[in-house]
Amino acid sequence: MAMKPTLVVLAAGMGSRYGGLKQVDPVGPSGEAILDYSVFDALRGGFGKVVFVIRRDFEAEFKEKIGRKFEPLMPVDYCYQDIADLPAPYTVPAGRTKPWGTAHATRAARTVVNEPFAVINADDFYGRDAFAKLAAFLSSEPAADGKMHLAMVGFRLDLTLSENGSVARGICDIAPDGKLRGVTEMTKLVKVGDIAENREDEANPVKVPLDSRVSMNFWGFPAGLFAELEERFPKWLAVNGSKEKSEWYIPFVVDELVREGKADCCVLPTDSSWFGVTYRDDKPRVMESIRALVDAGEYPSNLFA
Repeated sequence: MAMKPTLVVLAAGMGSRYGGLKQVDPVGPSGEAILDYSVFDALRGGFGKVVFVIRRDFEAEFKEKIGRKFEPLMPVDYCYQDIADLPAPYTVPAGRTKPWGTAHATRAARTVVNEPFAVINADDFYGRDAFAKLAAFLSSEPAADGKMHLAMVGFRLDLTLSENGSVARGICDIAPDGKLRGVTEMTKLVKVGDIAENREDEANPVKVPLDSRVSMNFWGFPAGLFAELEERFPKWLAVNGSKEKSEWYIPFVVDELVREGKADCCVLPTDSSWFGVTYRDDKPRVMESIRALVDAGEYPSNLFA
């Protein structure tokens, strides 16, 4: 029987634009956080364990408000994204306070994850179907072709757009066999009728089909990814470590592995609706969206009743 995959939740973000610890902010009808729905979906989708990547300064509050609710349901572990967690001989540059990015946060789980795993953002809602598809991929026997087999959940662009302004999205270039060829970052996407437009150049907007698949930072990896992170992080630091705000992102690592022929990345299409919380003004819309899913029977009105 295949080992159940682990869910790694990146929950160490500062929440500076939101104005508080958004990872634990209630948005569900019984006080649930977005993160509660993600772990709930992971559990019923086939994941066997959850690992929260957090910071020491809010450890007690996070464990009390989030972690303890899941301890009766599945194994729960914690690891810590620390700006000083760097390979020798590197040290934190003077004046640097910004974390090192999502790849560094994922690397923090290297001591507690020994099985295939998924990575998500704590403040994004991904939907039941997305978790089920990624769990099935991670639980399957990978092809023995010498490559690492990665996965990314691909959301429909139109289900990730905002009614309140432009958004930045990574538009996926997908080969006929479903493998990811590349991601094009577009930073000013808006819906215009039955099409989306990227308005980085206002005079020459780029039209993008609404059914394009986009990356929302929902990844699946074998445990062997940690060895790649350990090998690549010093190389990245050698070039970027002295920059005050440079960040090492998961897509950078995936892109390198695919380009080098060491890995392929399967895009798993889902029609789940994605929504997230960046600014406090996003909260009412998120609450309405979750209420609609509860009313439709997708979730119980109290996840922990």
